Amino acid sequence: MTVPLIAYKSDPVRGAVWHDIFAREAPDLRLFDWNPEGEAVQAPYLVAWTPPPDLPRAMPRLEALFCIGAGIDHLPVHALPPSVQVVRMVDPNLTASMVEYVVMAVLALHRDLLVYRTEQAAGRWTPLPVRPATERQVGIMGLGVLGQAAARALAGFGFPVRGWSASPKTLDGIEAFAGDAALGEFLSGTDILVCLLPLTPATHGLLNRDLFARLSPGAGLVNVGRGGHAVEADLLAALDEGRLSGAVLDVLATEPPPAGHPLFGHPRVMVTPHVASATQPAGAARQVIQGVRAHLRGEPIAHAIDRSQGY
Repeated sequence: MTVPLIAYKSDPVRGAVWHDIFAREAPDLRLFDWNPEGEAVQAPYLVAWTPPPDLPRAMPRLEALFCIGAGIDHLPVHALPPSVQVVRMVDPNLTASMVEYVVMAVLALHRDLLVYRTEQAAGRWTPLPVRPATERQVGIMGLGVLGQAAARALAGFGFPVRGWSASPKTLDGIEAFAGDAALGEFLSGTDILVCLLPLTPATHGLLNRDLFARLSPGAGLVNVGRGGHAVEADLLAALDEGRLSGAVLDVLATEPPPAGHPLFGHPRVMVTPHVASATQPAGAARQVIQGVRAHLRGEPIAHAIDRSQGY
């Protein structure tokens, strides 16, 4: 019987964990490190963040591409044959770490930590009024696995939470909006906006001047989606004009940012280097094992994307 081949093309340090998991828990499958001149041409499965150029030529027998991360906007999906399934990572640890970051960012804006950071650096002691969480409306754009988990966590702090997504969702205790027609109603009255959307042609540049103007005056922004969601010039203008009071950004249009990037050094912006959430290698390896085994049984692979939606 032919042993199914899975090519691994990612960080070699994490790869050691992958090899250990496969050796102990999936001896019926063969995981091998990427080698374009070797077994890759025979392998039906690839695990990667950055696939090789001309993937159809490099892996002519490819049947499924497992992305290391939750987002797939960087993948050349359009260049893959329609028969190739693209699978994104949905790992409980990835979800938990994203929830931690979103809660941290929302609380930082809610409790004026960006202001206090500046005041401390200037040697000033300036207490500000404390507003109860129950009086601060949080809006989450994107109600997938990550968005739903973040919404529930924030609701646990007493924040009124609302969510917006392309298609209708139902969540207990969360006011849900769907579609372009409901976007204005969703934004109106939102005090802290969290972007957890996938990056698609429809969402590129969505965080712009018009959208900021529809939020509550002095609203805060958290972007943990992609840098392409924000029009950075509009974001800077909204901050400088006071329409936004602050922003926590884990993503920028260019990463790392060039020297002197105006958002990177802005007093009302906290920037982190795309670390809000990271796939844990052990959990990711187990998800791929489950996906490959399901595919071999002729069953659907969990978390395969819908190409028509782009996620």
